[in-house]
Amino acid sequence: MSTPQSIADVAVLGLGRVGLPLALSFADRGLGVVGIDNDPTRLEAVGEGRMPFAETGAQELLERVGTGARLTLTERVVDAAGARHIVITLGTPSFSHIEIDMREIRSALDDLLGVLARGHSLILRSTIAPGTTDFVAGYLAKHRNFQVGEDVFVAHAPERIAAGRFLEEIDTLPCIIGGVGARSGEVVGELFRVFGAPIVQTTPVQAELTKIWTNILRYTNFALPNLLMMDCERLSANVFEVIDLINRDYPRGGIAQPGLTAGTCLRKDFAFSEERSAAPGMLLAVSRVNESVPLFLLEGLKRRLGTIANCKVAVLGLAFKADTDDERDSLAHKLIRLLERELADVAVHDPHVATPTVSLAEALDGADAVVVATNHTEYRDPGALAAIADRAGPECLVVDPWNCWGAGQVFAYSSEIAALLAASR
Repeated sequence: MSTPQSIADVAVLGLGRVGLPLALSFADRGLGVVGIDNDPTRLEAVGEGRMPFAETGAQELLERVGTGARLTLTERVVDAAGARHIVITLGTPSFSHIEIDMREIRSALDDLLGVLARGHSLILRSTIAPGTTDFVAGYLAKHRNFQVGEDVFVAHAPERIAAGRFLEEIDTLPCIIGGVGARSGEVVGELFRVFGAPIVQTTPVQAELTKIWTNILRYTNFALPNLLMMDCERLSANVFEVIDLINRDYPRGGIAQPGLTAGTCLRKDFAFSEERSAAPGMLLAVSRVNESVPLFLLEGLKRRLGTIANCKVAVLGLAFKADTDDERDSLAHKLIRLLERELADVAVHDPHVATPTVSLAEALDGADAVVVATNHTEYRDPGALAAIADRAGPECLVVDPWNCWGAGQVFAYSSEIAALLAASR
């Protein structure tokens, strides 16, 4: 069945880091795609053949697909009704009082209500709180008297792809589909089968929980080494040596490395479980550990340097994750704000992000301290450490929770790190 007014196979509502690569991937497989976004700058960039953000292989994919017959762009939500399938990839932030913010999804539903027809499918790709898919289905039934699963089709098909790996994982990760009613899962499965990945049918709430708890698992796993790092500082122990002892030749080891754990999904998704949790506070405690890392690094600086007022501190990295340009919810920004509140002179460098930063040389020149906030490949290169020693000097305090150079020290002076690395060779 197809909608009478169908002019495309699929519409993707929201051309952000989830929606745009998905729209391009559908078009690359021969589907007619309508891409919808309310950001004119983003639409202009895509229309001119420029990716508005970094995603491995996406620029080449955009150039191959182009815009025209296979991909059309619009800012009008109602134009989504020109496609049989409507995929929603809009933002779902969390309110400050631990509650999902559904305003963007609700607004899109209101725009679509008058133009939806029998045969349409509505697919939630955004991360959502348990019960949201059923809410959407109930909303359509209430306001349009649709029988969901027969007249129209509603499903949650959560996106679990890592930043920078979309084109690899869209074809390989199992595609989980939680459909409402008799046929929603089947209809949506037909759409996503174009990628060749395994299709796994389940209930809507189980699909919702799968996505949320995938991120909660990672957020919790990263909190453990971060808490250990803080305990090791308090007890004068070396966190990297302790982690090595935990993991070395031990079948029940596996603790991760510390770092600044952030990013939009990890920082907010726990709230979608916490708002109705049977163990209130448990995941908030996990969040508190990860959110405390910037303050921990700041306090470590102050213990070693005394006051940092008027000290130059170079912060390397603004992105939340290595080798990406995505700054959303990055803890580097929190670290910078904390440093500025201590009256430090902060210089920032990041070779990937869109936010203007100074050159590496300018950031390092005369720095009293250097904090590696993002473990970009450029910073893991020995040349970066040599640049610190050359431009900031041997007494520059280097703060490296990522252990970028394998020196095994969260806080160490550049001369100390150089000596440790020389001895290890």
